[in-house]
Amino acid sequence: MAPELPHGLQRGNVRYFPVAPGRLEFAGAVRELIRRERPHVVAVELPAGLEAVYRQAVARLPEMSVIFYADPTQEDSAVYIPVEPADPFVEAIRTALEGGAEVIFLDPDCGERPHLADHYPDTFAIDRIGVDRYVEAYRVYPQPRSEETARFAAGLAWKLQGADPLARVLVVVSLNLLDPLLDAMETPQEEPPAPRKYDGLELFNLHPECLAEVTVEYPYLQDRYERFRAGDAPAHFLDRRRVQFAVYREAEESYHLNTGEKVAHWQRRLLARYTRNLALVSGGLAAGIFDIAVAGRSLVDDNFAWDVWEIAGRYAEQKTESDLRTVNISGEEVWLNTRRIRLRRRLPSMKRRLRPAGLKPRKKEKVPGEWARQLNGNNICSYPPEDLVIEDYGRYLKKKGKSILSEERTRVEPFTTSLLDGIDIRETIRNWHQRRIYVRHYQKVSGEVGSVVVIFDEDAANRYDYLTTWLGEHQNESDMAFYSTHPFANLVGPGIGRGEYGGFLMSLPARRMYDVWADPDYDFAENKAERLLLAGLDYSIHRYVVYVAAKPPRSIFRDIAARYGRTLVYIPIGQLSPVALKKVRVVHVLDGYDKRAIAKQFLW
Repeated sequence: MAPELPHGLQRGNVRYFPVAPGRLEFAGAVRELIRRERPHVVAVELPAGLEAVYRQAVARLPEMSVIFYADPTQEDSAVYIPVEPADPFVEAIRTALEGGAEVIFLDPDCGERPHLADHYPDTFAIDRIGVDRYVEAYRVYPQPRSEETARFAAGLAWKLQGADPLARVLVVVSLNLLDPLLDAMETPQEEPPAPRKYDGLELFNLHPECLAEVTVEYPYLQDRYERFRAGDAPAHFLDRRRVQFAVYREAEESYHLNTGEKVAHWQRRLLARYTRNLALVSGGLAAGIFDIAVAGRSLVDDNFAWDVWEIAGRYAEQKTESDLRTVNISGEEVWLNTRRIRLRRRLPSMKRRLRPAGLKPRKKEKVPGEWARQLNGNNICSYPPEDLVIEDYGRYLKKKGKSILSEERTRVEPFTTSLLDGIDIRETIRNWHQRRIYVRHYQKVSGEVGSVVVIFDEDAANRYDYLTTWLGEHQNESDMAFYSTHPFANLVGPGIGRGEYGGFLMSLPARRMYDVWADPDYDFAENKAERLLLAGLDYSIHRYVVYVAAKPPRSIFRDIAARYGRTLVYIPIGQLSPVALKKVRVVHVLDGYDKRAIAKQFLW
């Protein structure tokens, strides 16, 4: 359902339109209101002493500027005010000038602006409930007032009372100042003291690289707003969730181009969930640039987060060369209580490519097809150092599976005579009003994990067409069945192929597994992942089978596991480290045991 059109509050010939400064939804709403109502005068809650420089900055839009002046309260300090298109005050000035309306700067600028609480509900809600209902909900719980607030509102009212009494006036004011201003307009106000003077007042052009840090709305969103404003895009083009999806989609393309790696579908789903949770933690509904970059780093890696930050910070209209001096400032110079994210981009740099003269380069084919001609296909084997890595990871998954079972069987109870397995801090805080301490009791899980199944991709597109089963060579090495990309389609050495797992099964003890892919007992499986899971249940000699995938198996597999006397332990793949998963996902297949002696020269 589309939100209702904004109306504001009408008082005689004056219409008040409260806004949350810097928020895109209010910028679009104030533009729509001005174009619909065609007021004679548009009054904005901005300092009169900055009127000339504000008008100059608005005239430069869509290229962003920053207003600079010396901070009168601190020596050797400065104030920066970014002028951005998605700010409702800037949009009010811009649209009013385009429509030929008079613009008034209401703030008489005779002293310091009072410090008012500016914690507004997430303006993303406006897309669903509309501006007027948003404003009504905010006014139910008004902000506390002070003498400074009343004095400031009186100054705004004095300037507004001096406007043409016959003109239609639209007042754009901060939402937390609406009620004090309405009260001040009830009585005639005295002229405030003379306005202050600004030292070193100047306008600069913002460097494109600093926009992501200093703007309220991230640049990619403001770039879309400019396109919407120009009539090149529909209204849903500004939906924050759609914009976030677009950022991630473009970042994925850049990430694949730079690293050769792809973002899996389960990572996309977790990115959406994680960014939602980050927004909720900070009291919002939609994530900002910081949160979407943190999610990208947490669920993929630093390279992807770097691409996310670069894409989200992109603003096509901003140029380094300008008619003004260009400055590159940090967020700490503009805002208080900034947050930091440290990204370590790991791409081959020129310094890494410059190898010492004593090192031999990796061997390459003398002529194309030389390594392919050395394949005989008599037997295949794995690369032992790789086997150790994947076996270690299998043991880790077994421990994690048992820990999940233990957590599920944990009992929390009030402390009486024993601390049992320790104090449960979370439950104690949750029930602090009872003045009781809660303790935790872990119930021991009997039984071991027999098989581990890891599914990276269910392979609906049939990309992983190499299916094989191989047996462990000793008692500590698992039997293994897997599907992967064809390793010998990507030769990295003579008889040495490199592939990528789509999924694999590991089971101990060794040397028991028949060819899983040809076994008719598993023919009713709907895909490769289910076939591996059925084999894992079949070959497990222990009670538990760990299944790692983006989504849990179908419910029928719980019944199948029960018939085998087994229990499935599902681990969402998103709970595992993306870095560790990358290490175990690569598989090298050697065309014969004799290739093990030379494999080290070709693998990396």
